[in-house]
Amino acid sequence: MIAVIQRVSEASVTIEGKVEGKIDAGFLVLLGITHEDTKEDIEWLGKKIIGMRIFGDEEGKMNLDLKSVNGNILLISQFTLHASTKKGNRPSFIDAARPEVAIPLYEQMIDFLNKELGNPIQTGIFGADMKVALLNDGPVTIVIDSKNRI
Repeated sequence: MIAVIQRVSEASVTIEGKVEGKIDAGFLVLLGITHEDTKEDIEWLGKKIIGMRIFGDEEGKMNLDLKSVNGNILLISQFTLHASTKKGNRPSFIDAARPEVAIPLYEQMIDFLNKELGNPIQTGIFGADMKVALLNDGPVTIVIDSKNRI
């Protein structure tokens, strides 16, 4: 499971002209799920996301987590994070989980983040054609792969 975490001042996702999810300060998280991912990946990665200390403290140092700044999360499923570009110029998505595997894991991640953060996160719609807008703060972008824990 791969998460691209972007610290944002604001972010939103629009589907068919309707704003589906919107946050002010917090994290835009793009989530890629593989067919090998499990509940353990959700818990490990979810805790990393919630605990990531990348907000500035009173001295301007990245020392505060999401809860410390009353931030929120906009979670977007993105199978293209698992693109293989080893051969040719057309990416292969063979490592990305099929919807019957990915949707339940995506929903479990939503539930986990809601519980850990203590308030409902915002989301897109799995598999939809989404328009994501963000104002990256910093910019700060962190990539975490649950298969690279060491």
